[in-house]
Amino acid sequence: MHILPKLAAATAVALPLLAGAAPATSQATPGPAAVKAAKYAVSTYRNDIVDTLAKLVSFNTVADPKVPFETNPQVVGFKNTLKAEAARLGFDYADEGYVLRIGYGSGTERVGVITHGDVQPVDPAKWKKSPFELDRTSEAGRLLARGSEDDKGPIATALYAMKAIKDQGVPLTKRIELYVYMAEESDWGPLEAYLKSHTPPQVNITLDSEYPVVTAEKGYGMVGVTFPPAATVADAPSITTFRGGFFGSQIPEDAQATIANATPEIESAIRARAAQQKGMQYTFTREGGTLTVKAKGVSAHSSKPEDGINAIAMLADALKVREWPATQAANLATFINDMVGTGYYGEKWGKIAYKDGFMGPMTFAPTVIKEKDGALELGINVRRPQGKTQQQLKSEIDTDFAQWQGAHAAANAKLQVFLSDPWLQKDAPQIPTLLGVFSYFTGAKNAKPVAIGGGTNSRLFPNAVSFGPAMPGTVYTGHSEHEFITLKQLLLNLEMYTAVLVELAK
Repeated sequence: MHILPKLAAATAVALPLLAGAAPATSQATPGPAAVKAAKYAVSTYRNDIVDTLAKLVSFNTVADPKVPFETNPQVVGFKNTLKAEAARLGFDYADEGYVLRIGYGSGTERVGVITHGDVQPVDPAKWKKSPFELDRTSEAGRLLARGSEDDKGPIATALYAMKAIKDQGVPLTKRIELYVYMAEESDWGPLEAYLKSHTPPQVNITLDSEYPVVTAEKGYGMVGVTFPPAATVADAPSITTFRGGFFGSQIPEDAQATIANATPEIESAIRARAAQQKGMQYTFTREGGTLTVKAKGVSAHSSKPEDGINAIAMLADALKVREWPATQAANLATFINDMVGTGYYGEKWGKIAYKDGFMGPMTFAPTVIKEKDGALELGINVRRPQGKTQQQLKSEIDTDFAQWQGAHAAANAKLQVFLSDPWLQKDAPQIPTLLGVFSYFTGAKNAKPVAIGGGTNSRLFPNAVSFGPAMPGTVYTGHSEHEFITLKQLLLNLEMYTAVLVELAK
């Protein structure tokens, strides 16, 4: 579940936005054939689905700019494994480059199931076992691996939902097609190109988000603030380095700062301020007069910054114990404290904060600090709802940045802003079916469509909405350094996906 700046052109397919609350919807209770097939799927394939998931997560399908996609051995291995699984389960398979298509049944009317086989970067040092080995034992009831939730778990689930329908001989009037896109986390361009020549199914569900049904997604954005090299300070206490983050769509778990000529009083003040922060862990290391402060928070998907603890923001706050000389690293720390703070919603950046009654508030989170040619660039991840135009929000960001820069001319900071539009699906005919299946198998009453901060390929397919795999009110672990799906959730998903496909394709 992700959107990168390369998606800018794709936002043109978004449907007109609605104001206020979610569109009113009804529910359709699943029929006996759907319920029977769903129960059969769980009782028959509860072990097989885990074994297939283990095969899929064993491949490191992170985009590698140094290796051509077509010859990347991890991608090739993943494709070959998926092809073998499709053949074993009795489905047709088509390798169309960046898109893999697995089908069952026939008919001019089709139901699409949209997933992705690539994953986000991962730090193996933070995992109890390899992130590319399905860990079934370290945490009871949890299946840990990169891609277990985002998005290889849903691929395995869709395969066995289709298999259960095939086994049961459910009469279908529509063909079911499972799409696995191999660059969702890094580049939507190949999928956009594919859909220009390929006619997608008439009705689609994306398995890359949350329940009950996702009908709105915030627009993705990035604000980059670059700090050029600045003067060093010979004798006074000063911040000489500030680093943090891993990649742009992950709430950073790690950050680190180095302070030259740090007195014991300064260290004590930083320790005291850091001790007031909930959920953070700090390590202080002194070598002569140089103090290194390492901050550890909790990583999370950047579309849900409240699920994590932002090490970059918290470390900057911990350093806010005095006026520091204007070194490059200090300028960056001062900017974070002045303009971002430890909140999630852009409250400190002038008047940019806003929210929508259905899509919720804009989120605004620093995610990564990169060093390039001696400059430091702070990347701030933005997820924006409807309620402001791109032009209005960018103007507000520019204006408030200019005011800060005017008061801190020595920082000589530069600003870059990228914003894409939010998206809302108004008319998908399958929404009542999805809500009905969700309510039937979970017992939830009055289930209604929801909005998310992330972005999915629903934006590119006709009549598409997202359906799982994460339950409402739970922490979405994709993009984090502790990604997992519970066995209970995997099997519940299998029930619901099987029932939905019966209802939509019968």
